Amino acid sequence: MELVFSGIDSSGRELMPGLSGAAVREQKDIIEDGRAADVFPSENIMLNMEKAAAEILAGHGITNNNIEISVTFVDENEIRQLNRMYRDIDKATDVLSFPQFYGPEDIPEEGPAALGDVVICNQRAIEQAEEYGHSTEREYVYLFVHSILHLLGYDHMDDDEKQQMRSAEEQIMNTIGLVR
Repeated sequence: MELVFSGIDSSGRELMPGLSGAAVREQKDIIEDGRAADVFPSENIMLNMEKAAAEILAGHGITNNNIEISVTFVDENEIRQLNRMYRDIDKATDVLSFPQFYGPEDIPEEGPAALGDVVICNQRAIEQAEEYGHSTEREYVYLFVHSILHLLGYDHMDDDEKQQMRSAEEQIMNTIGLVR
């Protein structure tokens, strides 16, 4: 499993598109004028995202080691545009998920497979961490976990679905040590 990170700065310019987590961690300190520091969360956050993804996939019986998940960090303007374009909703949200499969049963057991795209709004993650009284690390990783579960077919449209999804989210967060 590999997470492929990219970011879009406030001018709309994509930074480090398509780099693995390790490559982003190596490169982000050398980007000129510090733009990467404003777009990408900390190294620890990205490492915990990798741990969470591995736990989620293993917990759902997904054994294909060639899974790729795209993770993009954006500002409120960018996520608002994506919401408008893909959901006909004209507002900024905290996270968006764009699955490539209907559920785990559709994911190939072998060979490369792009699970989908996760888009996280940096400002919303930071604001929500303050609002909920926990670390920004927990909020970023929680939003990521929430989104990965959407990529696997989870939803929260009714109370039963919502309870099942919340339970799965908390189990993963506890497993990787980011408890409430």
